Amino acid sequence: MRPEILFPLFAPITSLKGVGPRVAPLLERVAGPLVRDVLWLRPHSLIRRTPAVLSAALDGQIMTFEVVIEEYQRPRTKTQPWRVRVSDPTGFLTLVFFGRFADQLEQRHPVGALRIISGRVEDAQFGRQMLHPDYMSAPDKAGDIPEIEPVYPATEGLPARRVRVFALDALEKAPEMPEWQDLAWLAREKFPAWREALGRLHAPQSEADLSPLSLHRRRLAYDELLAHQLAMAQRKAARRREPAARIPAGPLADRIRADLPFVFTGAQERALAEVRGDLQAGERMSRLVQGDVGSGKTVVAMCAMADVADAGGQSALMAPTEILARQHYETISGPLAAHGVGVVLLTGRDKGAGRKEKLAALASGAAQVAVGTHALFQDEVAFQKLQLVVVDEQHRFGVAERQRLQAKGQAVHLIAMSATPIPRTLELTMYGDLDVSRIDEKPPGRTPVATRAVPMGRLDQIIDRLKDAVAGGAQAFWICPLVSESELSDLAAAEMRAIALKKILGDRVGLVHGKLSGAEKDAVMADFADNKLSVLVATTVVEVGVNVPNATIMVIEQAERFGLAQLHQLRGRVGRGSRESSCVLLYDPPLSETAQQRLDILRRTDDGFVIAEKDLELRGGGDALGLRQSGLPDYVFADPFVHRELIAVAGDDARLIVNRDPDLTSERGQALRVLQELFDWKAGLALRDAG
Repeated sequence: MRPEILFPLFAPITSLKGVGPRVAPLLERVAGPLVRDVLWLRPHSLIRRTPAVLSAALDGQIMTFEVVIEEYQRPRTKTQPWRVRVSDPTGFLTLVFFGRFADQLEQRHPVGALRIISGRVEDAQFGRQMLHPDYMSAPDKAGDIPEIEPVYPATEGLPARRVRVFALDALEKAPEMPEWQDLAWLAREKFPAWREALGRLHAPQSEADLSPLSLHRRRLAYDELLAHQLAMAQRKAARRREPAARIPAGPLADRIRADLPFVFTGAQERALAEVRGDLQAGERMSRLVQGDVGSGKTVVAMCAMADVADAGGQSALMAPTEILARQHYETISGPLAAHGVGVVLLTGRDKGAGRKEKLAALASGAAQVAVGTHALFQDEVAFQKLQLVVVDEQHRFGVAERQRLQAKGQAVHLIAMSATPIPRTLELTMYGDLDVSRIDEKPPGRTPVATRAVPMGRLDQIIDRLKDAVAGGAQAFWICPLVSESELSDLAAAEMRAIALKKILGDRVGLVHGKLSGAEKDAVMADFADNKLSVLVATTVVEVGVNVPNATIMVIEQAERFGLAQLHQLRGRVGRGSRESSCVLLYDPPLSETAQQRLDILRRTDDGFVIAEKDLELRGGGDALGLRQSGLPDYVFADPFVHRELIAVAGDDARLIVNRDPDLTSERGQALRVLQELFDWKAGLALRDAG
């Protein structure tokens, strides 16, 4: 049951003054369906209304004047505006009004009347003017014109000023809450109380008050982060109370490792030891294994699957695309099958008798490992004894999809894998309910990719070199730029580049882009992997993890438009074999300082974790790391980049709370329940979670 204190905030927006059937859908579009959502709207800028005399009026400035109404100039046609000449002792100004309501002007503001007007001044063809003043009041109503006015989000039919009225009404309905924060922490940070913080949010006095680093914004951000971290800590604690099969480290994995043509790096050894520790603990494992492209995550997971098979259980490895699933199958099926472990590949393409045979092998236990796509969690897929699920690029799956696969067994262990290195500061936000293992070493023998930045003016030279390399049997990726927000223009750029390269290099040029279906994309990628194509032109749909060892050249057009981590991920498509590889970053000069730093960092290092941290430091207003698609939660007040130091504190606080007061029965615990309900971050609401 929701606490009664929150009832006013969870009331529909129609309970706000002036929100009837016409306004409600508009306000819902701007804020959401609840009073709470309107309360959480925040101003994005301020208008300062500077009082002045007309002789000091400045073009483009919002200003306030005390004037006398001089004369009205009626429109001759319906399309013409009303013009009102006003003056003060220092000069003249014309007010311009369009629309039918203008004919009421003379009654409300007669000639000779003194008025306070406020709005944007413009220098026009016929002198200085003000189009539709924001305010036009009698002097005794001057107090209604705010000197500092917060500007809220708006939509067609609902101007920002009306939204502000609704936000202030929502603030009136906000109750005083019991304090859910630790009092010593509040005092140390000098945070205001919750209600006071909201009051300051809606009454900013300067640009500093709009900053996410202001005290009231930090307070509200920390509330939200704590609610989220607490939900994840509760989920983690609940999972640890859930008994699961104890799976010992068996000899099979050691025999498989002995056959491998390489030895594990120290980081792989560490990750495998952590996974094995979880499997033997008798409680359900949920562990993220994150490592750079090619760091050897899949082989660690394969050893865990071998331990499960040794103990008589089954494992499933789920990848987001068929080409990745096929690649994983090729990596692990040989070593496992050589030691008697049955592996099947199950994708959407499996039909008829072949599919039935695979399903029967899983249901009977004859196959101990299933590798596949979304096809794995379909209803007709049954396992005899599923004990371990491995999810590759787990942020590409919804929580519900992952749970449907885990539900095919009893207390199934989970390994999530990610090739997008996450800075430590963000790990908690995305994976607070998972234990994290980092594989931060490259396997020996991997040739570093030579990275060069080249201006677009030298494009012809790059194409000439590419022609020579292709003639010598090399393969290359050519990534086309993010032209704009429009996918169509990205596609057009890619198509034009593919046509231009075909004229020079012949028909062995393929094209993949976001408009292709999954099957069409897979077919082109497979042709490239099978060396039927020499050059693959692509928008950024080149999958993370796609392995084409023969590809040794990566050309990225207009590299300055890409994020640092995204450039690193793209570069990771080459240098996967033993041959020397190169990455060419084509850029349009002049480069901004940030773009210059990005390209310099890429030239200096190929450590994905270092790059991810740098990406976080350099982040402007954009989406660093591409993480919005990679599972960052949708926060209202918290910005995982700006407030990253608060995330770790919230994580520590949440763990302490769960250890001391697991059922939240103390006075602070009961206040924290209100906080969780307020933000909808509750352990049971797994679907809102990133992890």
